[in-house]
Amino acid sequence: MTASRKRHIKLGGFFHPTGNHVAAWLHPEAQIDAGQNFRHYVELAQIAERAKFDLIFLPDSNATREGRIDVLSRSPQYMAHFEPTTLLAGIAAMTQHIGLIATATTSYNEPFNLARRFASIDIMSGGRAGWNVVTSQNKAEAYNFNREAHFEREEAYERGLEFVDVCKGLWDSYDDDAFVRDRSTATYFTPEKMHVLDHKGKHFTVRGPLNSARPIQGYPVLAQAGASETGKNFCAQVAELVFSPLHTLPMAQKFYDDMKGRVERYGRYPDHFPIMPGLNAIVGRTDEEAEEKHQLVQSKIHPDVGRLLLATEFAGVDFSLYPVDGPFPLHLFEDESKLTFQGKNIVDRVKREKLTLRQMYEFHAGARPAHPQRFAAAYCRRDGRVVPQARRRWLSAPAGLPAGWLQGFCRVGRAGVGSPRPVSHRIRGPDPAREPRPAPPGEPLCACRRRKPA
Repeated sequence: MTASRKRHIKLGGFFHPTGNHVAAWLHPEAQIDAGQNFRHYVELAQIAERAKFDLIFLPDSNATREGRIDVLSRSPQYMAHFEPTTLLAGIAAMTQHIGLIATATTSYNEPFNLARRFASIDIMSGGRAGWNVVTSQNKAEAYNFNREAHFEREEAYERGLEFVDVCKGLWDSYDDDAFVRDRSTATYFTPEKMHVLDHKGKHFTVRGPLNSARPIQGYPVLAQAGASETGKNFCAQVAELVFSPLHTLPMAQKFYDDMKGRVERYGRYPDHFPIMPGLNAIVGRTDEEAEEKHQLVQSKIHPDVGRLLLATEFAGVDFSLYPVDGPFPLHLFEDESKLTFQGKNIVDRVKREKLTLRQMYEFHAGARPAHPQRFAAAYCRRDGRVVPQARRRWLSAPAGLPAGWLQGFCRVGRAGVGSPRPVSHRIRGPDPAREPRPAPPGEPLCACRRRKPA
């Protein structure tokens, strides 16, 4: 019998500029200009790399948030921050091993430009690039790209599938060994190893070829976080890595089983489809220290900012009409079929725990305090049961991002994580190029299939 391969926990860092908590920027140790401080990001990436994290992940939006200007002026998230692929190109030069995943939308980019950017990052980083594929949730992005409204959900995902397919075709413009660069024969590349894509689809017409060598990984690791039915189908066809922001064990187990089943129906290997649950952490040397940090940032949530935080999940409902210490206005959301995934989660929690408006936005602000060892143990078990895959992978979204806070979190899992490896080996498994199984009749092949060199 063949010995089983040794497995290591997979760790990712999800870096909002000033932290995942909406009031983290008000902490006296926070980097006040974090969104546009390059050295701050480099320090965070290097701390994560020393702790043997597998990847860092940067969110993005192509618009500022919508809302009352007096409320927006109290919160920095998505108001002024670096474009993530540009930022990762800089971080690539300052790190050696850690995976670099940037968010980029298929709704407000062109396949050629985006394929070229990610190919460049992958080559510059030595094969460490990843793309978090999104279709955009911020409807205000449409106003910055010659549109009066965002794409309807079905159209956005249909467009997204074609977009990813075009990018993969462009990344295959050259075979891996096409560029011989032979001075003796004055041959720069082998002509028959260049391929013109000539794509003509419903949403895109792209001739190609891409003016870049094939990325070192073939194509960057593709990540996704689909939550709606359409989004989960999109995720099951496209993603190689899934981020999951679920708060209860039953929800996590249901999502895990659902996604593994969808992946298999698309002819893909479920074991090559890692799911990384999110953890919003405040870590202290003792429970008391962690709780003190938590209460400090919770106390700094301005009520108007808390209301706006909830409004983003409910299509701009004006929560300012309701007292923060009064009951959450459930009567506004009786038709749950119109709620987003996160909106339904909020409504379900309010019903279950009878929360006030303030209690709900404090919970949604996103952090739980813990001592490092207790934190690790609590994550791996809920109600005495082991969360599927919990001991093997997680995505940390530290509530605040002073460098010291991240260092504190890194003490949770630094030992025994394993030596750094190329990102594709860490995420895709030991043999990422093997052929996927054929899809069931009538269903498309896995969108992640690589085209073999001609």
